[in-house]
Amino acid sequence: MFEIAQDLEQVATGFRPIVLIGPGIACVIVGLFIWLGGLGLRRFLIGIVGAVCGAAVGFFVIADSVVAALVLAGAAALIAIVLERVFITAVAGILIAIIALTILAPRHSQSPDAAHLANPVKPHAPDLALDARQAADAVQSFIVRFLTEAANICLKMPAHKWAVVAGLVVLFTVAGFFLWRLTSAFCCAALGTMLIFTGMISLLLYKGAAPPPITAICRNPSFYGIVFLLMTTFGTAVQLLLCRPKKPYLVRKKKADKGDK
Repeated sequence: MFEIAQDLEQVATGFRPIVLIGPGIACVIVGLFIWLGGLGLRRFLIGIVGAVCGAAVGFFVIADSVVAALVLAGAAALIAIVLERVFITAVAGILIAIIALTILAPRHSQSPDAAHLANPVKPHAPDLALDARQAADAVQSFIVRFLTEAANICLKMPAHKWAVVAGLVVLFTVAGFFLWRLTSAFCCAALGTMLIFTGMISLLLYKGAAPPPITAICRNPSFYGIVFLLMTTFGTAVQLLLCRPKKPYLVRKKKADKGDK
């Protein structure tokens, strides 16, 4: 998967600046908010996440159509809000599965540095910079290739590692029903951290950082994995401390009546 990620990195050097700067800044700002305070507006964020997932499936998977993306975005947002607890539990299971598979999946035999040297980044001329539509096509191609390669790698993963992944998914699924606030805080912190990473990668690609950000992550995945886990843990703790659950209206009214007496 190193080669696929670095292919996207190379293509991204040809994106127009606005394609990298705008989404990059938006991802960082929104990511910071979700990372440290998403639990306070949980239902609103659930609708947004559901809409984004539905739009992505409609555009990239089903029909490659804006109409299909909008229809599925609305339907997914409504389902996510109505089935709030189920949706959060499913998101928690998916997130922990992705994190566990990223850590446990076998590495490719070719090192990221070797792949990068074999196919170095070629700068694009300004007049050939990719517009937003071409950037979307490049990302779509990357997603298809990445999922295919990820499936092939996961099929080679030994059974005991799959048992670990399954155990973690079951654990977080159960926690989604019995430790509702903790699971919600974890989902917000993990999603916020992912958005911050994505935004920083986009901005560093625009700045032409050396080494490029994806290459740097591939060179030292353990370090960045630890950073991701620490950020997620910190964000979860902060939200549990700062985003206090609102007391039901009847409880508040009863306390107010007692105070008046």
